[in-house]
Amino acid sequence: MNGTLRDGVVHLSGNARQQFYDSGGYGRPAGGSDLELAPVEAAHLLYRGDLDAVVDEEGASMGFREFLTRTDAVLPFVVYKDLRDRGFYLSPARDGWVDPSVDDATDFVVYPRGKGPSDGEIAYRLRVVGERAPLPAASIDEHVLAVVDEDGELTYLGTEWLSPSGDADPSLPDSLDATLTDDRLLVWDPPAALYANGFFGQRLAGRNADAGPLQLSLLEAAYLAHHDCLDVDAATVQGHAEAVEGERFRRRYAAYEALRDAGAVPKSGFKFGADFRVYESFDGVADLGHSDKLVRVVEPDHEFLPRELSLDVRLAGGVRKRMVFALTEPKDGIDWLCVERITP
Repeated sequence: MNGTLRDGVVHLSGNARQQFYDSGGYGRPAGGSDLELAPVEAAHLLYRGDLDAVVDEEGASMGFREFLTRTDAVLPFVVYKDLRDRGFYLSPARDGWVDPSVDDATDFVVYPRGKGPSDGEIAYRLRVVGERAPLPAASIDEHVLAVVDEDGELTYLGTEWLSPSGDADPSLPDSLDATLTDDRLLVWDPPAALYANGFFGQRLAGRNADAGPLQLSLLEAAYLAHHDCLDVDAATVQGHAEAVEGERFRRRYAAYEALRDAGAVPKSGFKFGADFRVYESFDGVADLGHSDKLVRVVEPDHEFLPRELSLDVRLAGGVRKRMVFALTEPKDGIDWLCVERITP
């Protein structure tokens, strides 16, 4: 069987609907037994030998090699074939071909195993991404990202918008004696609960010390100052912190404050290459478990490079945490984007 390429669509006649759509989930019915295929679907059928050739409007006949390169479908083909080999049916998300609620950034809709385009169920909305292609954070809407690296290997990344939560509710003290230094603040005679129940700061004498001064990060100091817990006023701490870190401090503080206010406990994520490690289940330092998430603060218009995204996700997964990006503006809301590796 041959197909005809017109206006970016491959048209099939004869018993095409029964042969390819009804039994294999390819294409879109075009009336009677006719069928329309997206180029990537036609390329897959050419590769399998189920189509003999595709003929263009000038009458030139193309096999798999010519058709794939002419339609520039290499990356979509790699993803399409991989998912087909895994037992999924999927449809290119062309306008008018799938549910109109599917956004323009989606390349394929993937159906649950055992389901196809006529069943109306969608397992994933999937985007095809090359490893060097910038990916605007604001364009991600709980897609599965199919990243094709330079060797043609595939990594699937699931994305999810979420809200922070936790069960920490420490009582906060008043007007503690504190000294602001270059890049931290020292609390000289803190109540034991500030560290033990709130996990604010670290003992100046080290983790094994049972008492003594606490050293607080500038983020912790700003949070406590805004809650009138220190004898240093909030404007002084905030101004000093911004002088040290610049505008980025305001965005990091917005994320820190939102996490604390949600009952989570954020601590430095420096060892993991992140802004914060976050404890959601917290019953005091004496019973401290592993942190649940790593958070990196980025601007809402941040563009991810897939290879950098892969590094963050791999590192988080390697230490059994979820990777979250806080898309933060200091005076606006925060969008929390969780990204993790998945196996379809």
